[in-house]
Amino acid sequence: MHNELTKIDIQKMREELDYRRVTLRPQLLEEVKVARGFGDLSENFEYKAAKREKNKNESRIRYLENMIKTARVIEDHSTADTVGLYDKVTVFLEDDGEEETWQVVTTVRQDVLHGLISKESPMGSALLGRRVGDRFFVQVNPDYGYYAVVRAIEKGRDDGSAALNRY
Repeated sequence: MHNELTKIDIQKMREELDYRRVTLRPQLLEEVKVARGFGDLSENFEYKAAKREKNKNESRIRYLENMIKTARVIEDHSTADTVGLYDKVTVFLEDDGEEETWQVVTTVRQDVLHGLISKESPMGSALLGRRVGDRFFVQVNPDYGYYAVVRAIEKGRDDGSAALNRY
């Protein structure tokens, strides 16, 4: 499987990877070493907490390395009047009678609570390539879907402001 990432996604991952390897790893190893000196390891909460943080960091390092290794760099090739990656789109949800605005981003930068939806989500994939006025169907699962209409498209670009997901 290849992870579809932008150049900025990969750059942000490399920056985080460097920070975790060069700065955070030595700090966490030192914390484990100090906590080990507090005595009996079976009853040493500080040691267990320090080990947990060290292991969490190592897990994140492996995750980032794998994401970068398997990445396929993508770019937005949408036209000026179609929805593409990093565009903000206002959509009218027919069933709810409400309008929502989302920005379509890569999966590693999605944050639905802040209006960032993955290009691979049901709504994100249904939006890509649409034009203002297009009515489309969003298939959420085999049993449920709904209609929506594109009301506005604000062209965007990957300026790096959307943070990487943690886990």
